[in-house]
Amino acid sequence: MHTASVFIELGSVILVLGLLGRIAGRYGFSPIPLYLLGGLAFGKGGLLPLSASEEFVATGAEIGVVLLLLMLGLEYTAADLVTNLKAQYPAGAVDFVLNALPGAAAALLLGWGPVAAVVLAGVTWISSSGVIAKVLGDLGRLGNRETPVILSILVLEDLAMAVYLPILTAVLAGAGLLAGSVTLAIALATAGAVLFVALRYGRVISKFVSHDDPEKLLLVVLGLTLLVAGIAQQLQVSAAVGAFLVGIALSGEAAEGAHTLLSPLRDLFAAVFFVFFGLSTDPTSIPPVLLPALLLAVTTALTKVGTGYWAARRAGIASRGRWRAGGALVSRGEFSIVIAGLAVTAGIEPELGPFATAYVLILVVTGPLAARYTQPAAERIGGLWGWTWGRARGRARWEPGTANTPEAALVEAALAPDAGLAPEADGTVNALRH
Repeated sequence: MHTASVFIELGSVILVLGLLGRIAGRYGFSPIPLYLLGGLAFGKGGLLPLSASEEFVATGAEIGVVLLLLMLGLEYTAADLVTNLKAQYPAGAVDFVLNALPGAAAALLLGWGPVAAVVLAGVTWISSSGVIAKVLGDLGRLGNRETPVILSILVLEDLAMAVYLPILTAVLAGAGLLAGSVTLAIALATAGAVLFVALRYGRVISKFVSHDDPEKLLLVVLGLTLLVAGIAQQLQVSAAVGAFLVGIALSGEAAEGAHTLLSPLRDLFAAVFFVFFGLSTDPTSIPPVLLPALLLAVTTALTKVGTGYWAARRAGIASRGRWRAGGALVSRGEFSIVIAGLAVTAGIEPELGPFATAYVLILVVTGPLAARYTQPAAERIGGLWGWTWGRARGRARWEPGTANTPEAALVEAALAPDAGLAPEADGTVNALRH
């Protein structure tokens, strides 16, 4: 009877997800917010609480995050990763300052103390790699020029978690300096070893994995990814980082074949992940902390947009790409919940758990909307579609990003730094630019 109950619950959830996905597709927006709201309906304190399939859904949710990051890694090579990380490490520092400090300040203002400040700083700092990977795929932006910038920031955050989580664990446990240092050293060594193998032996791994039979290719890639993710998690490194580096290591036919085979599995388990997030949230715990969580969410949404905009501008991305990069980084998710969960287990502050849940829920619902609408909203608010004329050195000046006619938009596209025009058009574009 237990198996029958599991099948009925899982079947109902997956069917509802399919219907919600159709609704989202019909109106042209990401289905993630609907998945989350569906999870609230099926979760604790919801309309139809699940019980028999809760453990299966929890495991499926973790697999969903792993597959999302694996598929994101398949889009890039090891050389791309190293180049982007070297170029974007200042953006990681800006990301920390703009997004971790508001969380720490909020905890202190609420009177929760310095340990809670360290916890809430992590909650507000880290964007959700799983949500953002899904949104970029839904919006068809994986090939955009700003996407490597977004990816670099996410990877820097995930690698920073290899340092932050051991420190946080030691602080919450009241561990001494020696114990905390050992845990941190193990985490850093593990992340470095996996990255080294991915960079140095990527071709060997791809050759080992590659196979003409789709069934064997699927089993080897999926097994290798889950194995590496599990080892990374066991050694205090994010499972998402391990999965991402497996994707980076694969190239050529192996990467193309794995992408095709794993896409349906990614979509299924990613949907389960978002539902599980809603399942783990008790709606009755949210109202008492909703207002301060909302204020902090608005503040850190703006700081994330500023982070993405600054990083994309530094990389030479045009105005539209800067706003898209900023909007894409707004979502918080799996890491924030893990961090808050550690604090709740340690008994640091009773209100911290519901507060973090409300905060993440707000941003994980609005994040996909921000990714889609930040750029159009910025253009509308800033009047970027109007011609702006001024006199500079005795002549009229045209400002990029200000086209208000189809003809002007065509000229603007040609002048944009990321226009991506063919080489033979360089002479014409240079003439236009000058």
